Amino acid sequence: MSGATVTTVSSNGTYSFTKPNRESITLLAGLGVEGDVHAGVTVKHRSRVAQDPTQPNLRQVHLIQAELFDDVAGAGFEVAPGDLGENVTTRGIDLLALPTGTLLRLGAEAVVEVTGLRNPCAQIDDFRHGLLKQVVGRDENGEIVRKAGIMGVVLTGGEVRPGDLVRAELPTGPHRPLERV
Repeated sequence: MSGATVTTVSSNGTYSFTKPNRESITLLAGLGVEGDVHAGVTVKHRSRVAQDPTQPNLRQVHLIQAELFDDVAGAGFEVAPGDLGENVTTRGIDLLALPTGTLLRLGAEAVVEVTGLRNPCAQIDDFRHGLLKQVVGRDENGEIVRKAGIMGVVLTGGEVRPGDLVRAELPTGPHRPLERV
């Protein structure tokens, strides 16, 4: 995992599928990305708010590995950082292989605890028709495989910029695979 970096950071203060790229974002402990519509102690994603607005926000920060964009480009889909609504785009670390509870150190100060997988929705097909099948599939056992990134909560705040190093600290004890959150 050495050599893993942040390639792009994105945020949006209003609800929209994509998020504009920024020079930097500030992560706030217990809240998420400063000024982002999904920041908060309780859940902010509309579908989850409709279910129970008092749920804890386990989706404060959305991270995607840039390698996904390379993969979908091979299938004819042009997707750029921020297009799928992520806050942090990385390169050089297999985010999807990390266990629940992994600590991601982003830049000099910020620490994000990985809570689970993003559950891609039909909005992805509204963005690029057919893209949903590229980011959700099934493995050889018929189990659903989600590839549209991971979610986390901010433990320690700090500024995050493109070029910052990403360091992963795996949890002690038995590792629990990521599940959708």
